[in-house]
Amino acid sequence: MLHAVIMAGGAGTRFWPLSRIALPKQLLSFGREHTLLQEAVNRLAPAISSERISVITNQRLVESIQQQLPQFRANAIIGEPAKKDTAPCIALAAALIAAEDDDATMIVMPSDHIIQPVEAFQHALSTAVELVKENPTRLITFGVTPDRPAETYGYIQTANELSTGIFEVQQFKEKPVAEVAHQYLQDGRYFWNSGIFVWRAQTILNALSATRPDILEHINKIVESRHQHNFQEIFTREFTAIKGISIDYAVMEHYKPVLMVKAPFQWDDIGSWQALSRMFPTDENNNTILSRHVGFKTSGSIIQSSSDHLIATIGLKDVIIVHTDDATLVANKHDEESVRRLTEILKSSGHEVHL
Repeated sequence: MLHAVIMAGGAGTRFWPLSRIALPKQLLSFGREHTLLQEAVNRLAPAISSERISVITNQRLVESIQQQLPQFRANAIIGEPAKKDTAPCIALAAALIAAEDDDATMIVMPSDHIIQPVEAFQHALSTAVELVKENPTRLITFGVTPDRPAETYGYIQTANELSTGIFEVQQFKEKPVAEVAHQYLQDGRYFWNSGIFVWRAQTILNALSATRPDILEHINKIVESRHQHNFQEIFTREFTAIKGISIDYAVMEHYKPVLMVKAPFQWDDIGSWQALSRMFPTDENNNTILSRHVGFKTSGSIIQSSSDHLIATIGLKDVIIVHTDDATLVANKHDEESVRRLTEILKSSGHEVHL
């Protein structure tokens, strides 16, 4: 059977002040009909029914996610007791799935991506599933053709093209500096790492057993206790004891064979406010306006309000203005990484109520 795991534990700090601890970006709609998480679930249909979809998040978001996904059974939404990166998250999900379906294939994907059209995504998913059926030891990832020298994405360096759009992976590359990102773009063999994977549940568990047996030692204790009355106590103790690491570091950079499916869909990971300029039309001055706004000599800016509050601007270029009921952000559009740093300053300076 084909199962899905949606990772929905991110904090979305670069989207402050709209994204908050209690309502991070994956639970926001950004002016669309559905939230990012709901869209992630919807794009899996009809290939995977809600009965075979799990959401891994953090404990404080479980109730909010249950409200957004009322069709899900209660135990399909799993709240991690501690943040441990993607390898423990995926190990937990794979072990729980394998315990119920020892021949399961699974797709793992983040909750905060924009992917369209859905039909192209489902076609790529079918391709990946067939590749796993041909060789169950394979790990499959999806690579996105870069259209700019992005410094905020990891990259996949490809080797041989086995068939149209199917490549052997040579290696995974970390987020590059600007000069290297330009080289990747010109080279043509590098793709953005989408963070979406397809594999047999048992295959990824075997891979983790070889590279990080310490993780599986804790995960196995959690899964073995899943029907016990003191499960939550064991889950908290064992999961908290895991040393966090990403799945790329733990497995993907060491494993063979890894294949990449060239994504036939449009993709954006909605990593920062500039993503809104790619999601929504811009005006004649290249502004992205998602609020009531009156502007004069304003260009290249992103202006967002969560209420009927009027934002008026004069003489601004390349700025971000985000207004909420209790906080307003004004920032240089080209220094978005500092938004994350600003949330750390807010925490350390006693303004946690605004996080």
